[in-house]
Amino acid sequence: MSAIRGDLLRKELSIFTFKDLLEHYPLRHLDKTKVEKIGSLSHGNDYAQIAGKLVDIQIVGERRSRRLVAYLQDNTGIVEMVWFQGISWMEKMLQVGNAYLVFGKLSFFMGKPQLSHPEVEIYTPQNAEGKAFLEPIYPTTEKLKAKGLTAKAIGKFTQELFKKISDKDLPENLPVHLLEQFRLMNRFDAFLQIHMPSSESNYQQAVRRLKFEEFFFAQFAIQLVRISRHKQSKGLLFEKIGPLFNQFYEHELPFALTNAQKNVIREIRKDTGSGKQMNRLLQGDVGSGKTMVALLSMLMAVDNGYQAVLMAPTEILAQQHFNTITAQLINIDIKVSLLTGSSTAKQRKPILAGCEDGTVNILIGTHAIIEDNVVFKNLGFAVVDEQHKFGVAQRAKLWKKNIIPPHVLVMTATPIPRTLALTVYGDLDYSVIDELPPGRVPVTTTHRFENTRSQVMDFIKEQLGLGRQAYIIYPLIEESSKLDYENLMKGYEEVKSFFPEPKYWISMVHGKQTAELKETNMQRFATKDTHILVGTTVIEVGVNVPNATVMVIESAEKFGLSQLHQLRGRVGRGADKSYCILLTGSKLSNDARERLKIMVGTNDGFKIAEKDLELRGPGDIQGTRQSGALLFKLANIVDDKAMLEVARNAVSEILEKDLELNLPEHQSLKTYIQSIRGKTGWSKIA
Repeated sequence: MSAIRGDLLRKELSIFTFKDLLEHYPLRHLDKTKVEKIGSLSHGNDYAQIAGKLVDIQIVGERRSRRLVAYLQDNTGIVEMVWFQGISWMEKMLQVGNAYLVFGKLSFFMGKPQLSHPEVEIYTPQNAEGKAFLEPIYPTTEKLKAKGLTAKAIGKFTQELFKKISDKDLPENLPVHLLEQFRLMNRFDAFLQIHMPSSESNYQQAVRRLKFEEFFFAQFAIQLVRISRHKQSKGLLFEKIGPLFNQFYEHELPFALTNAQKNVIREIRKDTGSGKQMNRLLQGDVGSGKTMVALLSMLMAVDNGYQAVLMAPTEILAQQHFNTITAQLINIDIKVSLLTGSSTAKQRKPILAGCEDGTVNILIGTHAIIEDNVVFKNLGFAVVDEQHKFGVAQRAKLWKKNIIPPHVLVMTATPIPRTLALTVYGDLDYSVIDELPPGRVPVTTTHRFENTRSQVMDFIKEQLGLGRQAYIIYPLIEESSKLDYENLMKGYEEVKSFFPEPKYWISMVHGKQTAELKETNMQRFATKDTHILVGTTVIEVGVNVPNATVMVIESAEKFGLSQLHQLRGRVGRGADKSYCILLTGSKLSNDARERLKIMVGTNDGFKIAEKDLELRGPGDIQGTRQSGALLFKLANIVDDKAMLEVARNAVSEILEKDLELNLPEHQSLKTYIQSIRGKTGWSKIA
């Protein structure tokens, strides 16, 4: 292979080594294993391979309509072959009277079979029975095709590679007991059969084996990281459940904890008492009580002589956490402070001093908390709310606020499907609050079309008449999108026409506003100064207004499932019955109808997340922090989730039994793990 072509393969397809070439899997296969009779061809054939004698060849038409037509005959009939390009070359190649084997896409013209631009080769006894395998068709690019690196050419490279390697070059990397237990094809045969399968059944077995291998080694890497962290990361020891925790738990709890909340607190208690650093992901639906778990955990830290922080992505959310927590701790002797970007120099001075001397027990704030001038005497517990809103580097700054890193609880109200969590967050300990506190009334969700707008507005008026408040949300796909912005302004004016001042007051929030104006308008709604909040998805996270009972989502078909669910979570936060109205036009795609049907049918965020993953695929799901964990060549965490679970359990059993992989049956696995950590033993492609 030339250096130019080698460079192109590297740039266009990331093929650097023979291993990369082997893992450049075919898109599909063409069945060239049998030669058919012309008389048996039917409309059911997409492609056909036939053999016969060339009986005629002629050039038909002029200029643009010029084409080469040839006729191939066997003892059952005649097929027409036609070429619109490469005419001169094909005319020289084809000789009347010679026998040829041809393969191409089959169509019928005037009831007669026709092959357009078929592949042609001289018919020999060797190809009389067709090929011994299904021919692979490989992904390629226009740049590669221009240099002769077509799908067929890449296939020839792969065929040549298989002539030069054996099972010694592709040694088995899975333990024999797994191959037997799950009836998996051996590794060399799997690679051979995925490229040049001798049957459809062998191809499916090869795909199954290689998918399992992808999941197995992804899980191996994740679980090793987790075990290593548990083994090596020294953590602060919380030795007791003390008086602050007990006083709050026994006398100040505003509601009885759910069993799910109790389970998570037990998990955190176990982690913080182990002497190892805790790194735990807590996910729970909107309103499931994650903040209460965080508060009890922070009290645990303070009881053990440590400080705690809670970091939120927006000022309004930080303010709400501060208001809620200070109100709940009013009878507890504990110092709670709030630090945000808006905190003045005068406000900051005592807060910073209190953090440094230890008199501030709990600090709540935004990313202002991670600034270098915020120094703690003894930070022991860090909570990150809506963790996917923060970058990895931002979160990492929190861990460095103590010599021994604090215990970490990252929380998200965006439910993550279990299969995605196992893949993306598998190195974290994983807790779920999967039940809502008693007394929470489920939000009633309905789908209404544009022609019922006046009835929807009348319903909002009824709710406002009862002293409630309402959200009306418009899509703003990009905050800079002029059209979406104009639609928002038009919608705002329309809402004002339905709800005229001074009887009704309306706030508006969107991404083009300054942070200060946005905060002010949200705050006015939160304090009941305005009846309706018109906005975009900037209100998705960070507004807790128990008095708001109606959420109208305009053009709901433009939103993803996860986002619709997050928006719906802004209502139903108080004791009053709440409603979410999905307003759409009459023309809807099948996908949009499916999303709306799911939203109307369930309030369960985890079911919605699973459906979202099925509809959109793993690549688009919000909050996936390690995109590399999803870059499988064959495996799919949606379609193959049962296999993912099996692979995960297989890895767990091996590591539990033989962490150092010293047992004889794990030597092939150990050798492979060592090879992929550094040297791979594969030659570079020239």
